[in-house]
Amino acid sequence: MVAEQENNDLRHILKRVRQKTESYRRYNFSRDQDNLLKCFFDLAQEFVSLPDLYRICVAVPLEVMRLQSNLYLLDEEGKNLRLACSSLEGLVTDTRPVPTGIHPSTRPYVHGEFYVVPIFRRALPTEPVDLDEQGDDSGPPLSRLIGLFAVFPQQGLSESDRFFLVKYANRLGYRLYNRYIAQQNIRHLKFINSLVLDIEHNVIIPNMYFRYLFNQLQKRIVEIADLEALIRKLAGGRDATPAEYERVIDTVAGLRKELTDNYQEIRKHHDNVSLFLESLFRREHFQKGHLVLQPKRCLVEKEIIEPQLEQYRKRLENAGVTIDRPTDMVAEEFPILVDKGLLAQVYANFFSNAAKYTETIIDHHGRPRKAVAYGQEVLPDYFGPGQDGIKFNVFTTGPHLSRDDVKRLFFEGGRGRNSEGRPGTGHGLAFVKHVIEMHGGTVGYEETAQGNNFYVILPLPSTRAYSLLPMIPEG
Repeated sequence: MVAEQENNDLRHILKRVRQKTESYRRYNFSRDQDNLLKCFFDLAQEFVSLPDLYRICVAVPLEVMRLQSNLYLLDEEGKNLRLACSSLEGLVTDTRPVPTGIHPSTRPYVHGEFYVVPIFRRALPTEPVDLDEQGDDSGPPLSRLIGLFAVFPQQGLSESDRFFLVKYANRLGYRLYNRYIAQQNIRHLKFINSLVLDIEHNVIIPNMYFRYLFNQLQKRIVEIADLEALIRKLAGGRDATPAEYERVIDTVAGLRKELTDNYQEIRKHHDNVSLFLESLFRREHFQKGHLVLQPKRCLVEKEIIEPQLEQYRKRLENAGVTIDRPTDMVAEEFPILVDKGLLAQVYANFFSNAAKYTETIIDHHGRPRKAVAYGQEVLPDYFGPGQDGIKFNVFTTGPHLSRDDVKRLFFEGGRGRNSEGRPGTGHGLAFVKHVIEMHGGTVGYEETAQGNNFYVILPLPSTRAYSLLPMIPEG
């Protein structure tokens, strides 16, 4: 499959080489025109700053063809033209008005002594291929215009010169846009590096203050317990009947229990959010420009699956989804090497989807069933001889996904037809795929008798054999 795709890609490139070669024959540029293009490309590589590239754009035609020129560029909003550089005065830093009659256009035009050629950026991967590359002379759309190249005096230009200037402007557009993107990326990286420090200072460290608040809350709970004991001692007093005292005692006892439950719930939520924050906002991610794993030995069911399931228990219950757990799990779970924070987010995505998309089916006993189940199983030699894999499954009841939905499932923006009207961006499973592949594993989907199974497969240490952990309890 990969080799076939590579062959197709290579054939496409070879086809474009032939098309370009034939185009150059038709263009029949003069020696000076060829030298001008070579000079432009060489100097564009030699000088790396954007202002220098502006200067090169106007200097090369002046030196080689004795043509004066002005380089006009649109602002970042793509609305207003400004003079960026002129062969008469070099770089222009003021905001002088553009001469009347110089206006955005998708076609070259003559204005007074100027021959004005539009400059277009390259097409983005999501945009259609250039029409002019396909033999159509209608030109790129106005949305891709980034500026104008105005040559003067235009009176002495031949048709061949004008054709060449259009092609030259095309080269300007590609180089200018690539330089814009490079500078934008540099700015973004600087921003991200600064943002990492802000996150560390303004999110992670202040997040630790919650521990202090929880300790204070726990002290209040202890004080209520002391108060409860005191009230019991006063239960025989004359100011109130024993029944009234008992009512107070019951109220305080109930309050203490509720506070304890709230405290435990908040603490668990805090721990989970902290885990996510610390795994997503690691400085290494931003320094490297991609996620960086911090693998540790981990009991996946105990340390990841069960805590995440507890986080989503109420949401699942509110959606009418029961949680089925295999009854014959092994007594001792074996550890594997994973990034706990990122793998926890994998299961958070699975259980979040389960709460949204699980549907009721009729099981083989004729009873309605709306459930989520999880489990594990060892796949001997899955990653090669002596390299077992462990398959982690999350099963949900409901209709099977369509083939089209399955194709898009683990890719950015891919959402099934059953997602209409339900919140989501289609990012979750793409994140799952990225994280698991970083661990050297694979992801997948498979139909089951009563619903859908989503799974990830991770490598197991080859030095130890493990028992199977079944996935789906039927019934």
